[in-house]
Amino acid sequence: MDEQTKLELEAAAFRRMVAHFQERTDVQNIDVMNLAGFCRNCLSKWYLAAAEDKGVEMDYDQAREVVYGMPYDDWKAKYQKKATQEQLDKFKESHPGH
Repeated sequence: MDEQTKLELEAAAFRRMVAHFQERTDVQNIDVMNLAGFCRNCLSKWYLAAAEDKGVEMDYDQAREVVYGMPYDDWKAKYQKKATQEQLDKFKESHPGH
């Protein structure tokens, strides 16, 4: 596979993952973090780091808007639920010191 095709496939997979996260507003970040070790905010940070590596001017809020599909505060108000004690305990266990 040539590099351009690989790049296009990776970009398509990334766009599909972001769309999936935007569609699955019922899935809380803490659940994704507990299961996979990353969440929408991590993905936003990786996006921001890639932008910075390319010299693209962007801030964290702009990167989160790419991933969330709306301003983060709007997403939080509409979809984020208070974490349960069980979720918090699992997070603490799986991510000590985080």
